[in-house]
Amino acid sequence: NDESYWKCRIYFSIFIREKIGRKDIKMGLLTFKGGVHPNDGKSLAKDKAIVELLPQGDLVYPLSQHIGAPAKPVVAKGDHVLKGQKIAEAGGFVSAPIYASVSGTVKAIEPRVNPTGSKVNSIIIANDGQYEEVEYPQPKPLSELTKEEILNIIGEAGVVGMGGAGFPTRVKLSPKEPDKIDYIIANCAECEPYITADYRRMLECTKEIVSGMEVVLSLFPNAEGIFAVEDNKKDCVEKLKEAIAGKSRMSVKVLETKYPQGAERQLIYATTKRAIHAAMLPADAGCIVDNVETLIAINQAVRFGKPLMERVVTVSGDDIQNPGNFRVPIGMNHRELVDAVGGFITEPQKLISGGPMMGFAMVTLDAPVTKTSSSILAFQKDEAAEAKETACINCGRCVEVCPSRIIPSRLADLSERHNEEGFVKMNGLECVECGSCSFVCPAKRNLKQAIGSMRKIALANKRK
Repeated sequence: NDESYWKCRIYFSIFIREKIGRKDIKMGLLTFKGGVHPNDGKSLAKDKAIVELLPQGDLVYPLSQHIGAPAKPVVAKGDHVLKGQKIAEAGGFVSAPIYASVSGTVKAIEPRVNPTGSKVNSIIIANDGQYEEVEYPQPKPLSELTKEEILNIIGEAGVVGMGGAGFPTRVKLSPKEPDKIDYIIANCAECEPYITADYRRMLECTKEIVSGMEVVLSLFPNAEGIFAVEDNKKDCVEKLKEAIAGKSRMSVKVLETKYPQGAERQLIYATTKRAIHAAMLPADAGCIVDNVETLIAINQAVRFGKPLMERVVTVSGDDIQNPGNFRVPIGMNHRELVDAVGGFITEPQKLISGGPMMGFAMVTLDAPVTKTSSSILAFQKDEAAEAKETACINCGRCVEVCPSRIIPSRLADLSERHNEEGFVKMNGLECVECGSCSFVCPAKRNLKQAIGSMRKIALANKRK
């Protein structure tokens, strides 16, 4: 029938390509099936050391900068706050508190635009420029802390997944069966083009990353710690190997450089050969994955009693005067980051928060840096908007590169026809929305966007 013919045509083309061979695959490196090789653009900022930036204007703290319930304000308009003071408490078990990253006065609690363009309730603090800081409690040595105490410290410090997901770390580190966790994987891949924040962290803060891994391993006595690094970061591989020399239960694994090597499912498969699907959590496969920046925040909280107040952000793109990497307080305005690099070369057609593959188009620079803000990118041309979409030619390229091993072209068709039942039946929920299919599509179809829209609808209906 037509359906079988269509599938056979796609899979036959993939079979022929695999028989011919892929010259870009490097033997001996860990990886997954599928993926793409976009121009990484990392040369713009990779050699720029991290520079600390202090804000000049007001700071804005969205109460929703993590997965789960919004945080609840514990301050009011007119209150004077110190750096490191809690200004919002967790709004539920899956939530995280928020801390002031400067000293100053609470100007308002009102809706403000976040990097994705949505208006969310936020706390606005007028920076007094004094940076008066609270006295942090003297923490006990790690060896004297119980598992529950460590989890409480991490949760109270407001630590979340800082690679982009924003899932509260305390919840992630509290699986139902902790004794069955075999691997703690440090996501050191940083596969998104242009972003170099984690790369600089690995070079400049190696000991802190390893120390954070030690904290997490103390919660899981049966687990091995893996630092998963792409092979385009050989200097980071050497630094990490030096830092873990003589330490038990830790190893460095080198991955093939391709996108989306840092996606959670693909990273787990590449390093452990354990596969998970949409209905599973990494813990179901005996794994927990944490980002580089998250491990540093864990170390700061447990070893020094400091809450999450800052992060490293890459400012890059072909329209940035002097790209670089900056350690900035959470709540700082993106416009100040752009000013710090000398502004734009021309008026950019595209601004992106995060990476160009999975990030969000920014509608304004007047948005705050949040816990999940890894970069701001500026481009002279909006190539995606300029591309003209044409009809699918059934070439099968989207199937070949899909890391979830699904059929993006078919799923996009079902999505455009609002066929939710067919979409779910063809495993549409397995999509990780990496955008690899859209990247290689010769017809320039918006495959990822169509699939993502239907996926959100299907997941919402499933929850109901």
